[in-house]
Amino acid sequence: MAPAADKKLTGLVAATFTPITSEGEINLSVIGPYIDYLKEKQGVNKVFVNGTTGESMSLSVEERKLLAEEWCRKAKGKMDQVIVHVGCLSLKDTQELAHHAAQIEADGIAVIAPSFFKPSSADVLRTFLQEVASAAPTLPFYYYHVPSVTGVNVRELIEGIEKVIPSFRGIKFTESDLMDLGQCISYSQPHWSVLYGVDEQLLGALAMGAHGAVGSTYNYVGCHVNKLISAFETGDLVQARTIQVLLISLPLLCVLDHLYHFAHICTSLI
Repeated sequence: MAPAADKKLTGLVAATFTPITSEGEINLSVIGPYIDYLKEKQGVNKVFVNGTTGESMSLSVEERKLLAEEWCRKAKGKMDQVIVHVGCLSLKDTQELAHHAAQIEADGIAVIAPSFFKPSSADVLRTFLQEVASAAPTLPFYYYHVPSVTGVNVRELIEGIEKVIPSFRGIKFTESDLMDLGQCISYSQPHWSVLYGVDEQLLGALAMGAHGAVGSTYNYVGCHVNKLISAFETGDLVQARTIQVLLISLPLLCVLDHLYHFAHICTSLI
């Protein structure tokens, strides 16, 4: 069965933070203003929910469902795409979250490999991902590649993967090895998206052919990174490099200025 919502994922995708009250509860009331802030202040129209930035592995399945549901509900008509990360150490939990993502009409799901009892080979991991995808066969499926955690070679994994996962649509590549990224992109199919996950090296990834990026810094410097991408696309590499270097060496106070505005929205609603 082919994915129902099959719009190619490109450009900047903000890996969202999880708002928590001082009592340790999920603060869903922040999600609406958060979406408005991303769209209006940062020019970011796509989000990656319940990922590493969102500390999903520290949340319960029920908390992750509540967050995903609220993001999908509040983002309707405002965000272009909401990708929900559903990866867990447990296959059953991962399948449950994948099925739930389909029910709430997410635009896609992403899955990281189990990181405690790690898959012993690419074949084992492919079987795990196939089992997850079967729980939400109509949703575009993205593999969240973090080799430092999982230890699996992505090139071996994606070879022939659409034969077992027809909904496979790409990779979030979180690794600083640009040679490995380039090999991954060279093998990728035209309808796949390869999204880079190391914000500090985005320009290098774009030069290798990355279709976009997923990252935490796009929550507060997305507007600047959009200018970097525009400069790269128009061939102004001097400007693109200038922005990338500034973002790498951005003084802490400048970052805090953006964070203060974001934090003000969150704390005012607690």
